[in-house]
Amino acid sequence: MSENILSVKDLHTSFTTDKGEVKAVNGVSFNLDKGKILGIVGESGSGKSVTAYSIMQILESNGRISSGEVLYKGEDITKYSEKQMHQFRGKCCSIIFQDPMTSLNPVFTVGNQLREAIELHTSRRGKDAEGRAVEMLEMVGVNEPRKRIKQYPFELSGGMRQRVMIAMALACEPDILIADEPTTALDVTIQAQILELMQELQKKMGMAIIMVTHDLGVIADMCDEIIVMYGGRVCERGTADDIFYRPCHEYTKGLLNSIPDVKKIGEKLKPIPGTPINLLNMPKGCAFCPRCESAMKICLDEQPPEMQVPDGHYASCWLNVKKAKEAEKGAVQHE
Repeated sequence: MSENILSVKDLHTSFTTDKGEVKAVNGVSFNLDKGKILGIVGESGSGKSVTAYSIMQILESNGRISSGEVLYKGEDITKYSEKQMHQFRGKCCSIIFQDPMTSLNPVFTVGNQLREAIELHTSRRGKDAEGRAVEMLEMVGVNEPRKRIKQYPFELSGGMRQRVMIAMALACEPDILIADEPTTALDVTIQAQILELMQELQKKMGMAIIMVTHDLGVIADMCDEIIVMYGGRVCERGTADDIFYRPCHEYTKGLLNSIPDVKKIGEKLKPIPGTPINLLNMPKGCAFCPRCESAMKICLDEQPPEMQVPDGHYASCWLNVKKAKEAEKGAVQHE
């Protein structure tokens, strides 16, 4: 039986701005099991990164968790003091940011930064910490690690810097690794290497991973469960097969239709119409309604409930409610 390591329940996160309150996360809930990989997918502005930062409590100064719970091994970490969160970050949960160049300090060597992370969260000091830094660089596939620890971030390639970030995140052997768009700044070949590396390390170390991305193709092979987000809400959740082959939300279908397909060379890509939702002016009903070609009147006024679709996964769309009622009506008439 799988063991639940992280549970996010009805999470709401907002930011105070000059123009008003931006509700970036609106009631997100999910569970992460030990040793599993969860993918969170959506366009820019869908709330996926803010969800990750809320778990780590590394929001900007104008951001706050307004309600909800984040349970780590049953304890609500939203109630933690800054000192407790300091212990939680790195030791229990680590994060890899999307641009390693801006995440690494340009004036310190790679070894200095790795050693600092190790000394901060473990009992290793001095030469012992440096040995651990070399060991971690070796583990993530950095060649000549003893030479690399003396170099500065600008002396390394993008792929190498990302490997250093992964080494830093895993140096304290956390239970959970959050990867926020870890391959965005990398070319396709290096992307594949980094994803393969993360899967290998996940199997080796047994940690759980939350993979945040806008690219469905990135997570197709690696996630046990995928959550699709839009407007700070969860639209659909299920296995990779559910999401890719049996999508039940119009937004998920739109994302899949906009992916280039080698079988359709010569055909135009079909983008999702309109622009992402303005989080300052959220609609009363479904957040995707203004861009949805199948929208109904109820979509404007009421938020759709999350319901289980016939194949077993979950989606929040009024079309599924309508189909279920029609099927029920048909079954009654048939009797």
